[in-house]
Amino acid sequence: MAAYISVPRDFSKVKSKVLFNLTARQLVCFSCGILTGIPVFFLLRKTGNVSLAALGMILVMMPMFLLAMYEKNGQPLEVIVRQFIEAKFIRPKIRPYRTDNYYELLMRQARIEKEVDAVVHLSQKSVCRTRRTEKYTGCGTGKAFKKRAEAD
Repeated sequence: MAAYISVPRDFSKVKSKVLFNLTARQLVCFSCGILTGIPVFFLLRKTGNVSLAALGMILVMMPMFLLAMYEKNGQPLEVIVRQFIEAKFIRPKIRPYRTDNYYELLMRQARIEKEVDAVVHLSQKSVCRTRRTEKYTGCGTGKAFKKRAEAD
């Protein structure tokens, strides 16, 4: 019989082990769990009930062990908890769906350009009227206006 070893295909998910086949994160979390759990055990053991002391120690150490071991989709537990708290309590419950309507933006730009053209056209008409009173024919800076101005 041949022994088979499963090799992960994505080596970015492989974490380097530091000591006792544990990552640095796991070592820190386990150390914090032990540093908080052992004193709780000895404090609760003074009551006389060792099983109650053991349960108290487990309850105090459990969050540290969860922080060390639990990971979902490459995210550690504190990231998942933070995202959950933001989604449930901090961010608004109803988030309206908004998009940038580029067609509406183009239509608004076309309307503005039409308004500008209309204002320019009206100003040119008023210039033509004042020039006609001065006996100039033609409007604007066109050739007819220049020729008539040169003839006078």
